[in-house]
Amino acid sequence: MEPLAGIFGAAAVLLAKPILPYALAFAAGAMIFVVVEEVVPESQRSGYGDLATMGLMSGFTVMMVLDVAFG
Repeated sequence: MEPLAGIFGAAAVLLAKPILPYALAFAAGAMIFVVVEEVVPESQRSGYGDLATMGLMSGFTVMMVLDVAFG
């Protein structure tokens, strides 16, 4: 049964390969959002929680663009 499941898993990876970068990018964005919303409660004070979250996500996006452009 394990070799059969291995073959099925390999086939699933080959079929999902074109969308894998987008799925991983979505998962990374969701993880950043969760970290900011739940783990960094100081950013949620004074009623500016959404602004703090969007600011951090925008800053991270700029950082990644610069890293890819100049790295």
